[in-house]
Amino acid sequence: MTAISEPGPATTAHGTERPVPPWASVLARAIPLLLLPQCLWRLPFAFGFEMGLDADGAMPSSLWVSVPYVFGLSLITEGLALLSLGLVRGWGEVAPAWLPFIGGKRINPFAAIIPAVLGGLGATAVWAPVLLSWLGVGDAAGFGSGGWRTLAHLCIAPGMLWGPLVLVLTCAYYARRCRPAKRHGGTGGSMAA
Repeated sequence: MTAISEPGPATTAHGTERPVPPWASVLARAIPLLLLPQCLWRLPFAFGFEMGLDADGAMPSSLWVSVPYVFGLSLITEGLALLSLGLVRGWGEVAPAWLPFIGGKRINPFAAIIPAVLGGLGATAVWAPVLLSWLGVGDAAGFGSGGWRTLAHLCIAPGMLWGPLVLVLTCAYYARRCRPAKRHGGTGGSMAA
């Protein structure tokens, strides 16, 4: 099985061979926005302000370490979240022309499905213990007041949906790319993808 094959037609508004369900397109655009509050909430930690968290010394005391770490983590998080768009756009089916060697060639669906499933499961596994601690199972992080706790939960909770939403998008991508398209005539036949 090769990851790249010959170019294929891209015919829809999103540059995909088959139409993307509107809900999937909205979901893919929403994922980076769901992670944004968490990324912004994290930024004060870079400068030693721990947002009411009872974790003195949890961050490195040197700004030379904490600033690149926190800003880098936020940028990487948003960058990975933006990859969700590949599950609903043409560049998730045909490599962009500017890429050396593979530009313009069709991408094997499993070259996107396998990393997306692993990423979705990984994001779910990372956030599951935090969610369980919020529900009273295990140790939850302590906060100086209920207001700080509420702010943290409001900023972090949307990001917990990242893994499950990527898995849902991956299922839609699989259905669109790997299952035969139904004919519009209602004859029950199918066309090769």
